[in-house]
Amino acid sequence: MTPQEIRQRLITLAMEEDIHRIGITSALPIGRREYVDAWLAAGRAGEMSYLARYADQRFQPAAMLDGARSVIVFAQNYYQQAPARNDTAPATGRVAMYAWGRDYHKVLKKAIFRVLDRLRNEVEQPFASRVCVDTAPVLERELAARAGVGWIGKNTLVMHQDLGSYFFLGEAVTDLELPTDAPAVDHCGTCTACLEACPTDAFPAPYQMDASRCISYLTIEHRSTIDPALASRMDDWVFGCDICQMVCPHNRHITETDVADYAVRPPGPHPDLKHVQQWTDEAYDQNTAGSASRRATRAMWQRNARIAESNKRSPSESP
Repeated sequence: MTPQEIRQRLITLAMEEDIHRIGITSALPIGRREYVDAWLAAGRAGEMSYLARYADQRFQPAAMLDGARSVIVFAQNYYQQAPARNDTAPATGRVAMYAWGRDYHKVLKKAIFRVLDRLRNEVEQPFASRVCVDTAPVLERELAARAGVGWIGKNTLVMHQDLGSYFFLGEAVTDLELPTDAPAVDHCGTCTACLEACPTDAFPAPYQMDASRCISYLTIEHRSTIDPALASRMDDWVFGCDICQMVCPHNRHITETDVADYAVRPPGPHPDLKHVQQWTDEAYDQNTAGSASRRATRAMWQRNARIAESNKRSPSESP
């Protein structure tokens, strides 16, 4: 197969394995080092000290694999309509959509491995690859934008005109030399809906995120006590937040996912706040097993549920 034929076959195999878009870029270094260093120095990573580790490697995709030449970026849609919320039921919280189903790290990684295994059975030359899904020190969004999968929006999420922003990213660094895609074009225009809707003012400027103020960070990554001034603005979110995606015009007419693994499972979109606060270790395991929601510990879930319940009793001003 020629490199172009391999590329076309990759696209076909990806669609057959529940991948909704792929793009290819080179394994050349990524820019923006000065911005990221300044972002870390300003404390915008909050307690996520691990982001400062392997700093050099984050900008060098080729460091992931000897002889790396290309990076294949995979996007998998996870969007689905929220089940109806029963207003007469006990007080419930909200969970970000990406954690409604099975853990995307495993689901997407398995899909990428299936694509690569099938490709190996078809191409004549052997090739090496390394698969990453949100756990390796690579700048996924920058690679996705460079590979044409989508542009980085003003809310710092990768956006695509057809997929919106409700999709997961995964990468395969490979020693195959493949034709590359043109970088994505920004379509945010003059819209600032996401910036204006954020209740904790986590966007100091368009295309900039102060993670230490983001509800997703506060509920998932922040291990210690949450600043009461921020807690009062978290509304009823107990794991993650989708506000900047919910208001984005590019998410108005997107298609629901066809990936069965992302069907709703415990703890679901609207967990009972009292129930969460009463979780034992066993109940926590039962409700978070196989889910990305396990990223937050039981103590964090219960802290978040207490905050959500308090906010429901005394709702703060909302945008």
